[in-house]
Amino acid sequence: MKEPLFDESAARRTVSLTLNSDLYARAKEAGINVSRVAEQALAGAYTEKAREALRAQMAEDIRALDAFAEKYGSFTDEMEAWEATLDEPV
Repeated sequence: MKEPLFDESAARRTVSLTLNSDLYARAKEAGINVSRVAEQALAGAYTEKAREALRAQMAEDIRALDAFAEKYGSFTDEMEAWEATLDEPV
């Protein structure tokens, strides 16, 4: 099971946001829960940032693995060479 990026059950905190006054008034008049929309948008943006960071880390790890394999050979090559010795007569 994957671990959540943040505690969705954490207490709510009052914060100050600067929004377009006309947009805010129209959203409020339309019955839109601005806090909920802001929280969902922030969660989405945070999730995307976390994904980008993970992708960057994975790319770095793959580059390091490729450099290791280039220098020392791959595990697969090593295993294939070992398996070939099993077929040779003693």
